[in-house]
Amino acid sequence: MYLTYDIVRHVPAHIIHKEHRFGSDTVAAWGLFCRETMLVYMEGCSEEMGGPNKTVEIDKSKFGRHKYHRGHPVEGQWVFGGVERESGKMFLVPVPDRTANTLMAVIDAWIEPGTTGVSDCWGAYRYLDAEGYTHRTVNHSIGFVDERTGAHTNTIESTWRHVKAFLGLHNRRGTTYIT
Repeated sequence: MYLTYDIVRHVPAHIIHKEHRFGSDTVAAWGLFCRETMLVYMEGCSEEMGGPNKTVEIDKSKFGRHKYHRGHPVEGQWVFGGVERESGKMFLVPVPDRTANTLMAVIDAWIEPGTTGVSDCWGAYRYLDAEGYTHRTVNHSIGFVDERTGAHTNTIESTWRHVKAFLGLHNRRGTTYIT
């Protein structure tokens, strides 16, 4: 029980090892088990979101780290997600790429038609209107809020920050997160 409690509280492994005398392999294996158990639970609680008079912010992010901690391309896993503003419901799905076909398949699976979708200006989202969604965009090269419509993706951007902070640098590769 102490091991689980410390893992959930993000106590560093070397402190757990020193305080409770668990081996490093035990701490690592139990940590993985705890994360997988939380994932199974969250997948079971997940449901489609959106609908008329609902707004879902959508975005994609790469989970990984810079090679050799420099400005080189990030190696890792693309994740696509959405947050329903009214309820706070959220989904995060690992995707192989950021193409329109891939992202639209996830949108169709998770977001009900009739929803207002808010995104950045990534080209893969250009089909949202044709698929039965109302689409609002914000151009991040101009600002974080579209002055004309008030559209923003601040909620999903904040979600990425929190999820990545929760994972830490060493747990971001090849992991599935659905909530």
